[in-house]
Amino acid sequence: MTSHLDRLDNDRIRGFLAAQKSDGPVLVVDSEIVRGNYAKFARALPDTRVFYAVKANPAPEILALLAELGSCFDCASVAEIDMALATGVSPDRISFGNTIKKERDVAAAHARGVRLFAVDCREEVEKIERAAPGARVFCRILADGAGAEWPLSRKFGCVPEMAADVLDHAQARGLVAYGVSFHVGSQQNNVAAWDSALASAAQIFRDCAERGIALSMVNLGGGFPTRYLKDIPAVDAYGASIFESLKAHFGNRIPETIIEPGRGMVGDAGVIEAEVVLVSKKSDDADEIRWVYLDIGKFGGLAETMDEAIRYPIRTAHDGEATTPCVLAGPTCDSADVMYEKTPYPLPISLSIGDKVLIEACGAYTTTYAAVAFNGFLPLASHVI
Repeated sequence: MTSHLDRLDNDRIRGFLAAQKSDGPVLVVDSEIVRGNYAKFARALPDTRVFYAVKANPAPEILALLAELGSCFDCASVAEIDMALATGVSPDRISFGNTIKKERDVAAAHARGVRLFAVDCREEVEKIERAAPGARVFCRILADGAGAEWPLSRKFGCVPEMAADVLDHAQARGLVAYGVSFHVGSQQNNVAAWDSALASAAQIFRDCAERGIALSMVNLGGGFPTRYLKDIPAVDAYGASIFESLKAHFGNRIPETIIEPGRGMVGDAGVIEAEVVLVSKKSDDADEIRWVYLDIGKFGGLAETMDEAIRYPIRTAHDGEATTPCVLAGPTCDSADVMYEKTPYPLPISLSIGDKVLIEACGAYTTTYAAVAFNGFLPLASHVI
């Protein structure tokens, strides 16, 4: 029988896993795929600066590679800022993109030389005025996340009609009102999803101009998908659609633009190898759904299976044989550590205890979502090759 490793498309990851003797689940990320993804973004949006979302995967090797390629960095905390600075990049290549920041963290970022901050309300503006005088700020607005597998609405951003007031408040407080940002939702499959948000951004530019404020930048956010079980549009298609929307709404005065890819940069570069711990049923009913327990679950790095938002491709040594619907579950003593119960996952009937499975497209939001020693299980091991 051909093994699951032989069917893995990536020779580099296949070779590493064949030589790797791990006692628990392990993530392997291929840096050459990350390099190729960066080139795709640079080609698709050549006049747009890339601010890699560090939260997606902050492995030092990945950050160092992206820094070398010319990437800037979107950071959500002082710790992430320090990770970016450790690559040797200058602070002007860092954005503190979290709209929820302690004032002392704003001060710490400012002390490190960071001068670009996200806001979405007057109160956050006032923190930055006190802790980072003279800094540049951009106002995040709410955007429609229709078409996204993982919407990012409500928690971050203000209604577009409020943004000009927030930016006016910033300018009056001695800050530089720099621009507007939005996020159309993670794993966004609709290439036109940016259009309505760009229409709102253009209106905010006009509103601010009437107040004597010249905005410079639109932060297009993230949302660029990676391929899981469904095909996705090419990065070039997103770039073309975004550029057409920029021309439609800004005319010949297209602003400076930045993007914050995370999942789209590293998602397809990573594979998790996990082990089957148990295969069982809850009753003797012949039609009863099987349960497949793995040594990894929601708390070990697969948090994005919550609400079944992300359905990872799973390969086994028995692929091609007859399958049956299965619920997947992790090893912890927590009843929430269950995956794909609403829509069971078809897995080979011959899958058994001790088998290895490969969970693909796991390069983003796995190590960073993994719990630290919950139930005594170690954090997800990670290697970049």
